[in-house]
Amino acid sequence: MERTAIRRRLTWQVGTVTEVREETATARTIVVDVPDWPGHLAGQHLDVRLTAEDGYRASRSYSIASAWTGTTIELTVEQVPDGEVSPYLVDVLKVGDPLEVRGPVGGWFVWKPEQEGPIQLIGGGSGVVPLMAMLRAHAAEESTRPARLLYSVRRPASVIYVHDLKEVAMSEDVDITFAYTREAPPGETRPPARVDAELLKSVAFPPEEQPTVYVCGPTPFVEAVADLLVEAGHDPARVRTERFGPTGGPR
Repeated sequence: MERTAIRRRLTWQVGTVTEVREETATARTIVVDVPDWPGHLAGQHLDVRLTAEDGYRASRSYSIASAWTGTTIELTVEQVPDGEVSPYLVDVLKVGDPLEVRGPVGGWFVWKPEQEGPIQLIGGGSGVVPLMAMLRAHAAEESTRPARLLYSVRRPASVIYVHDLKEVAMSEDVDITFAYTREAPPGETRPPARVDAELLKSVAFPPEEQPTVYVCGPTPFVEAVADLLVEAGHDPARVRTERFGPTGGPR
């Protein structure tokens, strides 16, 4: 049974795009129906493969944005300049098109409802995608475990999931903080700046509460935040990281 499940995850499947939603000027969410989808955990990713008319193939890994709700999965893709795959997914792919996927992949950077303790999520840019899947799974499970999201983003126009995050923030068990690095909205008390030790101390769960911390984003962001967390006294074994970009994994 286990071997069958592994085989299914490693087999390319053809899904059908059922919806696309524009998130920002450079990012969109793609909803795909995959009839034989084996299910996934919040935080996992999958591979997407495109095949050109001349037979050339290119594949990339993308985090899954949705909680598992059957055969439908959601990907949120941010366009990478000069990329091979993301420009097609963001600008060309349309409802009704086939999309070849394989997965899910990953077992470390995941959240499971049965986990003990608070959940601290820290995302940079499109690194919020797998964290959004965790928040959605948290809501779907009606979990009462306290959760906090610290979302570092360049400017208000770059925020992915604007409406979804507002809805999530209505839960008494979830707190959301934005850290703007280039341009802050009117009324924001903190001037534009990167995530630092002072901010983490003021908005993140303290080490003594033993949260499981998930950090996702570009490699420099992830490494800097992880170092700050350990310096603040967080147990390194409870700090889980996911990097993306040229030297990282899923986007």
